[in-house]
Amino acid sequence: MAEDKSQVKLRFFTREQDESLHVADTPIFAPISLKRYGLSEVVNHLLETDTVIPFDFLIDGKLLRTSLEEYLVANGLSSETFLNVEYTRAVLPPSFLNSFNNEDWVSALDVGDNKHLISGSYDGVLRSYTMSGKVVKQYAGHNGAIRAVKYISNTRLVSAGNDRSVRLWKTKNDDLKPLNNDLHDLEDDEDDIEDGKTLAILEGHNAPVVSLDISSTARILSASYDNSIGLWSTNYKDMTIVDPMEEIKNDSKMSTSAKKRRKLILKDGTIRRRGPLALLESHNAPVEQVIFDANDNTVGYSVSQDHTIKTWDLVTARCVDTKTTSYSLLSVTQMKSLNLLACGSSARHITLHDPRVDSSSKITQQQLVGHKNFVVSLDTCAENEYLLSSGSHDGTVKVWDIRANSPIYTITREDPSVVKGVNDKVFAVKWAEKVGIISGGQDKKIQINKGDDIFKQ
Repeated sequence: MAEDKSQVKLRFFTREQDESLHVADTPIFAPISLKRYGLSEVVNHLLETDTVIPFDFLIDGKLLRTSLEEYLVANGLSSETFLNVEYTRAVLPPSFLNSFNNEDWVSALDVGDNKHLISGSYDGVLRSYTMSGKVVKQYAGHNGAIRAVKYISNTRLVSAGNDRSVRLWKTKNDDLKPLNNDLHDLEDDEDDIEDGKTLAILEGHNAPVVSLDISSTARILSASYDNSIGLWSTNYKDMTIVDPMEEIKNDSKMSTSAKKRRKLILKDGTIRRRGPLALLESHNAPVEQVIFDANDNTVGYSVSQDHTIKTWDLVTARCVDTKTTSYSLLSVTQMKSLNLLACGSSARHITLHDPRVDSSSKITQQQLVGHKNFVVSLDTCAENEYLLSSGSHDGTVKVWDIRANSPIYTITREDPSVVKGVNDKVFAVKWAEKVGIISGGQDKKIQINKGDDIFKQ
């Protein structure tokens, strides 16, 4: 029993692997007025550290973001309660590193093994950048805004956009050796294709293609506003040949003028055209994003404006589970070690779902609130299983520890010329290991916030 009502009995513990960060398992009394900073001082004192280490604190698995007193009141507890408090190295603010110009709105981002950025833009051009902002290569071929781009390997790219197509590109990084599993480097008939050119156009969607994902088994998933999902191979030889002229001829819904424009676009008959391995159909509204399960490449997940999260068996090309929410879903990423899907919504929040939970049960495990507009892009942190970044039309990227319901940091656009609310929408965010949090949007800027600062102590 605590004799002083202004104190509470605590037991500190940690799961940190560094044994020098373990304190004796002895309960102590602490003032209930203490917040994170004060608790961090206490733990540093107990550890007898030479340099101060900032810590975060969790009670019952949730990050403490108030004083101990406020926590007790919010949970209906008295100061006589015995609290087990877990401490862990604090997540520090990501610092601004660099920002550089793109020619148009930045709608897609990825990072290769050589730390080159690739951006997709509304002007229909892919651009490869160094981290300092130097343009290394441009890839032209799309006839509309590019909405998604992914590195397949050291020598291959895939992109998709409003022209309804998915394109495979040949690229080359002189400073990298080909990956051992890069089967495409064995294709002798590609030797005459110039670096930076289209290897094949993958056709099958009849509306903008807005999302792509790549599996370790050389497969591609695409999400389209035609309500379908495409399954493709990264090797064009695995897919059927498409005759685009025959497709136009048989399209009764296409006007004569549209057919003429389409034929002009397709006049270069030297580019290979391939059809999908399968089209997955179950959604009844535009599909916003699709991903492979990180632990099982035969499983996929998709989110849609029809308010649903669907699970797909990619072997049979069938939907095996549908979870229905109350809002349009615009983005998804998987927190694989936690078995959770994080979904960004039109309702301005992020919800966490366990794909293993039966659809008849409560499907929302947790809700993260803080954005003021659509949440259109999500990515996880490779160095910390609990961290998540989100890009929104409110012009910010937020960093979350999912053990707290509110963001731990907010990254704003650094360009002073940006008029808030006018041209500051964030369309894409990528959290690249050993690089940082990279974002792009309506301000035609690619911004890098240094991620390794987050883990410096």
